[in-house]
Amino acid sequence: MDKFTVHKGVVVPMDRENVDTDAIIPKQFLKSIRKTGFGPNLFDEWRYLDPGEPGQDPASRKPNPDFVLNQPRYQGASIMIARKNFGCGSSREHAPWAIVQWGVRALIAPSFADIFFNNCFKNGLLPIALPEAIVARLFDEVAAFPGYSLTVDLERQVIVRPRGEEIPFDVQAFRKYCLINGFDDIGLTLRHADKIRSFEAQRLATKPWLARTLHG
Repeated sequence: MDKFTVHKGVVVPMDRENVDTDAIIPKQFLKSIRKTGFGPNLFDEWRYLDPGEPGQDPASRKPNPDFVLNQPRYQGASIMIARKNFGCGSSREHAPWAIVQWGVRALIAPSFADIFFNNCFKNGLLPIALPEAIVARLFDEVAAFPGYSLTVDLERQVIVRPRGEEIPFDVQAFRKYCLINGFDDIGLTLRHADKIRSFEAQRLATKPWLARTLHG
């Protein structure tokens, strides 16, 4: 998982409340668990005018020119702002996979669905909850200024606006530690790889019959 310390990026606005995970990545794309290839199908039913299927070449699709992700001013954006209750619906982890693979590293919204919120941290995506009035102000600024960008400083827990004003945000200490160091659940476990190998060797030395059981 990529480390997250300080990130500056263009902001793309998702101006809808209660965006659910089926909208983020529709159900027909959940057949793979490889954690790759989901970015082209992010918000698929809103992003394209024709129905999409797994494995379909995005270049053959009909993009919806009115959808925000297709607008030229937001190409290359890596920070997304959204309205309340973002990520509601089913618990599919594919949703943060698709968002990250499109290029977004940080999400800002008044509130997130709990499971989606937790899944974000496990996949290198930083969800930031801010008061609704502050998020509304960011929406206004993004609309007014093409190329509007923010800097998210996780180490200091502040969002820096273009003129230098800082917006503080909260993040749980353990989640912050994992993001800054690039640790997902597997990475956290592998910190103790030497102890795990030592334990396994000692266990097999005292119970050699386990080797036959483990290898069939």
